Amino acid sequence: MQSIKGRPIRLLLSEEEIRRRVSQLAKEIEDYFKEPFLVVGLLKGAFVLTADLIREFSLPVQVDFMWVSSYGTSQESQGHVRIVKDLDRDIEGKRLLLVDDILDTGYTLQEVFRILQLKGAEEIKTCVLLDKKERRKVPFEADFVGFEVPNLFLVGYGLDWDEEGRHLRGIYAVE
Repeated sequence: MQSIKGRPIRLLLSEEEIRRRVSQLAKEIEDYFKEPFLVVGLLKGAFVLTADLIREFSLPVQVDFMWVSSYGTSQESQGHVRIVKDLDRDIEGKRLLLVDDILDTGYTLQEVFRILQLKGAEEIKTCVLLDKKERRKVPFEADFVGFEVPNLFLVGYGLDWDEEGRHLRGIYAVE
């Protein structure tokens, strides 16, 4: 049995399920945008999803990343979003797809969305692989969602627990 930090993990979403859903999401996103747009991935967790999404697009897209932190080394968001690395380009007047790994409390996406609005983005749509609706602390919903998931601590496909588990190809629940 696989484990992270000495705790057993169980498969929740397989690599194939994720691959199929990411392909569907890319089609939904392209059907919405219909012309080139800027993809903003949130590091570190969304780097795998961002890479897989952009490889599925037939439209040319530009990519930039922000690195924000709200978890630190804990399993729960602390409610404070800290920008570790900001965007490298000006986004004023641009149409954006903001990509994150998981929508949990909503603090991170709500705050980053607000920051991108202040930077002058013309339009911002959000995409998350996972949505834990029952954990929401602020009213925020993503425009494109891969999977709704139960209130479990998850690792894999870019999601980590204190930097462990990102390499796993599926999504696993930490027991």
